[in-house]
Amino acid sequence: MQTTLSIQPHWTIRRADGNVLPPRLLALLLQVHERGSLAAACQHLGVSYRHAWDMVRQGGALFGAPLLTMERGRGSRLSRLGERLVWAERRINARLAPMLDSLASELEAELRSVSCSHSSPLRIHASHGFAIEKLFDSLQRGGLPLERRYVGTQEAVAALHDGDCDLAGFHVPQGRFEREVLDSYATWLNPREQRLIPLATRRQGLMVAPGNPCKVYGLHDLLRPDVRFINRQRGAGTRLLLECMLRDEGIDATRIQGFEHGEYTHAAVAAYVASGMADVGLGVETPARAFRLDFMPLAAERYFLLCRADALEAPTLRALLRHLEAGELRSALDALPGYTMAQTPAPLTFRQAFGALPRRR
Repeated sequence: MQTTLSIQPHWTIRRADGNVLPPRLLALLLQVHERGSLAAACQHLGVSYRHAWDMVRQGGALFGAPLLTMERGRGSRLSRLGERLVWAERRINARLAPMLDSLASELEAELRSVSCSHSSPLRIHASHGFAIEKLFDSLQRGGLPLERRYVGTQEAVAALHDGDCDLAGFHVPQGRFEREVLDSYATWLNPREQRLIPLATRRQGLMVAPGNPCKVYGLHDLLRPDVRFINRQRGAGTRLLLECMLRDEGIDATRIQGFEHGEYTHAAVAAYVASGMADVGLGVETPARAFRLDFMPLAAERYFLLCRADALEAPTLRALLRHLEAGELRSALDALPGYTMAQTPAPLTFRQAFGALPRRR
């Protein structure tokens, strides 16, 4: 039976005198934030109201400031300090979860190599996205051994080129920037020996706080000195798309406040904006909706799984293709805001997918 290893981020706050933040307090504050009251949070977590208040008081004593405030007729609400703790927790999870998933997968592979299991895992290096997360979850439930790693888009296609993985997940915008982005990967692409498996289309756009208080309506607004931007890391396909759009509009990226500050996931970008640490970021729609941000679409992309043509008959690749045709995954992907699963996930040549071959720069 296949086993799955998971690693969860955990952090704590300790005073010099040894007092520590109660272990379940952060989970309680998260639920107050999500559900709007301490009573609803207690019910969801299965803790008594009295015990919850004890944890809140201990946390308040640790910081010397309240974590909840009482409002007549509205019950308990997070204080400003309580909100800061909640957003710190959400940023930590958004930033670290994909890295920890990759590490967990590496450890699974190590354990598998010394166990009685001799099945070779399907090695997937992929640009982080919510469709690929759903695919990983679905494949694991189906019992297919996986070795997964989240990396930048360029790093993923380079890993396939070098033989370090069986599939590389990467995305290419539709429309005017398709050719430019495709050509940027050309160093690692071999149209004769590689094939593209369509996974999904998705929307990329600007994420801003609810109501758009900074009045950001387009890329030129990023040049304003009062607007703080949060970017993706170097090598990310989303950053590459942004650079293409900025060049197209004649915008100097060095004039954008925060352009060089990059996060490793779309969720981390959304958490940055939602926590008030940035005014706007570029990313996919799913985390924007999850963090209750406003979203302004700018581009549509196709997300592909790149593989070697001669590997398509391998048992693991055939199992993957069968899985892509199943209805369960389609329902999961189509339920993601801004995502639509590819109608036909059959392997394509580069000419079939793009009508042209990539050109080396």
